[in-house]
Amino acid sequence: MYFYLVAFGLLLHVLFWGAGVALLAMPRPWEKFWPVLAAPAGFAVQSLAVWIGAYAGLKGTNQYAWASEILPVGLLIAGVWWSGSALAWCGLKKMPAVWLATAVCLAVLVLPLARASKGLTTVSLGSCDAADYAAGARVLMEFARSDRSGFLGLTEVVQVMSVDNFFDFWLRLNHFTPSALIALNGTVLHCAPHELTGLMTIVLLATSLPLVFWLARVVCGYGGRASFVIAVVYGLSPITWYAVWHVAMAQLLAAQAVLLITWAGIALWHSRENLTWRSMGYGGVLTIGYALVLGGYNFFLVLCLVPALAYAGGQAAWRGEWLRLARWTVAMLAPLVACGLVFWERVAGLAERFALFQTYDFGWRIPALSPEGWLGIVRSSGLAPFPTLPRLALAAAAIGLLAVALLRAAKQRRQSAWVVVSLAGPALVGYGYLNLRGVQLGTNASYDAYKVLAVFYPGVLAALFYWVTLARNGWSRTLTMAFGGVVVAMNLHAAYRFAERMENPPLIVNRELLQVQRAEAMPEVASVNLLVPDMWSRLWANQFLLSKPNYFRTHTYEGRLNTELRGAWDLNGGLVQLRLPEGGSFPLNAHFGLVRTGSPYFLRVELGAGWQDLERLPRGATRWSWTKGDATLRLENPQIRPLRIVWHFNARSEVDRDLQLWLNGKRVRTVQIGREQKIVRVPEMVIPPGVNVVELKSAVPPTYLPGDARPLGFAAYGIEIEVKADLAPVED
Repeated sequence: MYFYLVAFGLLLHVLFWGAGVALLAMPRPWEKFWPVLAAPAGFAVQSLAVWIGAYAGLKGTNQYAWASEILPVGLLIAGVWWSGSALAWCGLKKMPAVWLATAVCLAVLVLPLARASKGLTTVSLGSCDAADYAAGARVLMEFARSDRSGFLGLTEVVQVMSVDNFFDFWLRLNHFTPSALIALNGTVLHCAPHELTGLMTIVLLATSLPLVFWLARVVCGYGGRASFVIAVVYGLSPITWYAVWHVAMAQLLAAQAVLLITWAGIALWHSRENLTWRSMGYGGVLTIGYALVLGGYNFFLVLCLVPALAYAGGQAAWRGEWLRLARWTVAMLAPLVACGLVFWERVAGLAERFALFQTYDFGWRIPALSPEGWLGIVRSSGLAPFPTLPRLALAAAAIGLLAVALLRAAKQRRQSAWVVVSLAGPALVGYGYLNLRGVQLGTNASYDAYKVLAVFYPGVLAALFYWVTLARNGWSRTLTMAFGGVVVAMNLHAAYRFAERMENPPLIVNRELLQVQRAEAMPEVASVNLLVPDMWSRLWANQFLLSKPNYFRTHTYEGRLNTELRGAWDLNGGLVQLRLPEGGSFPLNAHFGLVRTGSPYFLRVELGAGWQDLERLPRGATRWSWTKGDATLRLENPQIRPLRIVWHFNARSEVDRDLQLWLNGKRVRTVQIGREQKIVRVPEMVIPPGVNVVELKSAVPPTYLPGDARPLGFAAYGIEIEVKADLAPVED
């Protein structure tokens, strides 16, 4: 229940912040529908409040968030005074079915999250963006811009292009608005970033439904029922759920922004009389859209105008109205100039952001979607397509119906046909090009392709539904309704698959990971080397330890460079844990522990070759990794003398097997591992100074389980290395 209270509290808080601006900014012809603008306006105003607080030098939203609540109150009073209480009340009664769908979408998305964990937390299907957003949120919640303590001022680690501190990295280069929203709402709702990040992402999708309905109804000219169905499909689509469960907050914000800019741009073109004066009515909408783009996906600034420009440019070329196009362009860009002056740091960082894209191959490979996939008809939560024959049949139906509808519209000279081309054409061309580029170069360009499709997806989806205009009567009505039923059913199927998958999420901020933050309160822990193998846990550990200097062995993410490990303590978080005598180690739990690098018994251990991917039990702390047969570990003894160690393997095997330990090519110990999971103690070994390789071998060949093609040696649930004290005292 608590998940739902916080989720709907978030929704209402955002709407409260945006209500006044929505009343003031909604263009006069549509003023009765002002609630449509409330959510994006709320996001924009909250982001602006945090931006001002940061540049005012205030010590995070924990200092000023409650005081800032006077801002939405004042805006709401001004909005009601401007529009009149009757109109404000009238707007609240508009589109009840759409708002009900918004609430249902929110509740449905919260359900798998609530079932995955007993307490508020964040999960992910695979992306680690959630931890990054949460780190930014904590920076904006607790620190002032001038603060250089702990990790924030660790220039050698956090420097990105011209930015040399972690606070300015969020203001200039990274996704500011998502973290700002988590920070401000987290302070007001008394929630930590890890508790709010996932729920905030869900709210971003749910609040998009009224906007998608509005785009379909007003821009595409569909009927109320068809527009409602399109909004529902958007809320169920695997394309949007993929974003939610990868915690792609900036992407969902950018989708709302592009939608607003597109609607305002097309509506502005149709305001023939006194275009410059009429543009003032859409200036507020454009300002909200530009603010969301600049605060989140600032690099999308060069693309956010594409659908609107395609429509206006095509109309101008057809009619030769170039002067009108010039005036339209001025009206569209004036609010952008105003937003750019406020968010100047975000504009100034654009060149550096594009340079980063050229430097790093961000993301991962995502299957390319064909026409049926654009409508949300996919087989799995990984966006994999259906087998060839049904895929071709569904794709042919989607394209065929759309082509018939467009041809009919062209014959009847309907402007709506060009709207469809403008909304879907540029985005799909870019999507196809990036997918092709990824195949040619062998890069992750399909990830960029998905991002382009997802950000423009409200318009693309509305355009692809143009075949609803065929539903006049007779066979055409039956055919379109039948295909519409198939689309809705397949999106429901995909949503179910996502929900089923996320009840047992691959990545979660669980109790063991949360306990890492205990180290931040330990005064003896002055600095930390984050030697946690998996990026998800490593990034969350960084978020939990921001007040300490953090060092990384690998380039973990933007703003977290690999450097010399200068920390006073190692944070280990993999299968291997160290236990040192004389206070040289501090176990946080079974999975995470601190090791003092200055201890005379200090050493480092990491997994080498021969290990399968880490596995874990759903909703539990148990995790393990199989060996592929023979496997290795790398032990680095920085001391000038040998160290005595005892191994404790928490392990099992599918068959009884011997476990041979070879040190630097010499067999030194042999123990037995059985079918039951238990702790096997390996008698004392001596590790010489320097880098040592320990090989784990067996005379029993790897086993294969039914339905599993992997070679399996033994499963390690944990490996503890106990360093024995020297017989004589050792000087530290």
